[in-house]
Amino acid sequence: MKVIASNKRANYEYFLLKTFTAGIVLQGSEVKSIRAGHASINDTFVTIKNGEAYIMNMYIKPYEYAQNFVPDERRARKLLLNKSEIAELKNAISVKGQTVVPTKLFFDRSLVKVEIAVAKGKKLYDKRETIKQRDLARDAARELRH
Repeated sequence: MKVIASNKRANYEYFLLKTFTAGIVLQGSEVKSIRAGHASINDTFVTIKNGEAYIMNMYIKPYEYAQNFVPDERRARKLLLNKSEIAELKNAISVKGQTVVPTKLFFDRSLVKVEIAVAKGKKLYDKRETIKQRDLARDAARELRH
């Protein structure tokens, strides 16, 4: 599993409750651009339309050597999930304060996959606690090294 892009802000901004792995429907030269590392999942989210899941606002830079067909760089891309997973995501989105955010974009063998998580927003004091725990862990690791 080769990670292409990760959404580090998601772990800071949200409590990640449950994760799913989904395939993405890509067009044209998007896979070549992703292989080159020109993709970003910052500021992206997942919506459900007509019983299908879509990842919105995901950026894939147009492949520079493509000549014929170059898709829009921020278009909505369909996620490949089964019906029970889509129903679970739909129920999670309907709960107030919960959303679905992508956390990782990676290759599984030769297929592009995205890890999405049902997330609940953190309050300011929760974010401060996260920073505090991270600093304590860093200090402990530093002490163990010396």
